[in-house]
Amino acid sequence: MVDNEHFENQKHEWESALQVTGTDQPAIQVNPKALERLMGSRQKLLPLKEYVDGILAGDITILSKAITLVESSLPTHQKLAQEIIAECVPYSGKALRLGITGVPGAGKSTFIEALGMELCKQGKRLAVLAIDPSSQRSKGSILGDKTRMEELSQQRNAYIRPSASAGTLGGVARKTRETIILCEAAGFDTILVETVGVGQSETAVYSMVDYFLLVLIGGAGDELQGIKRGIMEMADGIVVNKADGDNVQRAERAAAEIRNAVHLFPPSESGLEVKVTTCSALTHYNVPEVWQMVLQHVEKIRETGYLDEKRARQDVQMMLDTIDQTLKNNFYENQLISDMLKLIENDVENKRMSAYEGARRLLELYTSR
Repeated sequence: MVDNEHFENQKHEWESALQVTGTDQPAIQVNPKALERLMGSRQKLLPLKEYVDGILAGDITILSKAITLVESSLPTHQKLAQEIIAECVPYSGKALRLGITGVPGAGKSTFIEALGMELCKQGKRLAVLAIDPSSQRSKGSILGDKTRMEELSQQRNAYIRPSASAGTLGGVARKTRETIILCEAAGFDTILVETVGVGQSETAVYSMVDYFLLVLIGGAGDELQGIKRGIMEMADGIVVNKADGDNVQRAERAAAEIRNAVHLFPPSESGLEVKVTTCSALTHYNVPEVWQMVLQHVEKIRETGYLDEKRARQDVQMMLDTIDQTLKNNFYENQLISDMLKLIENDVENKRMSAYEGARRLLELYTSR
């Protein structure tokens, strides 16, 4: 049972996430019944064995409850979540992990749905983990992937789980890695991690997948200007979407331009060439071929031993990210820091203290406790 203090804290977080704060605008009105449903965490927590047995049996309801514990910030939930993950780790690691990113408007969700439907036809068990952008002010997010992937969400062997980033990249990266472990233990053999936009979060996704796919659209000569070179260099494969109708020639031309561009990049860590192709998520043109491109790459890096080496490095990175996130959380949750932070922030804002001096004093206070 969640204790009252934790429950009230969680209630406050939900209420804050559902209204705009720090502005002159009135708060968005929240449906009381919707908030009441959100506050359903007053329910009893299941015993550890029930979570683990349910996950290993492929029970989606139990899996979803376990992932909710992983995503929760409540200490009681986090402790249980870590125990569940520890029990599930020996049953994980067998799935193919595919990261998908791309420029806004490239049709990532449509492409993922088309690819997902193809995999479901092949009898694959597919989990789609979508990192959704969230407001820096209200911490709320749209979480609309189940709406955008309506057909795929109805498939019995597909599971779609959106996660709000809430402005904490390190936190969502750790939670997504942990969610991958739970999904693999539940029997999903293919994990798709979608991230929105082209930016910092792609680096986090790259650190947890076997294959990193970049989705672009026709007119890529201009699009390339808006993509960080680092994102292009991380890609194991690039697909130009929307190659249909009058756009076929434009897509082919864009693919040719991208092939010329990737030849200028340093060799990939795997030693394999970055493949570039076109497809249409709308008509499903070349979607099966894109999947074969992924399979061939993963099979080659498995044969060379690079896949095992890459996953081992990812495990180490997961440990380091967890340390970083835990230290950060402990720092801001410390009562002494909480009491002094606003005072020092005020001094920095009013030029009575430099930002560096403010940071030094807070860190000294934290380490001397």
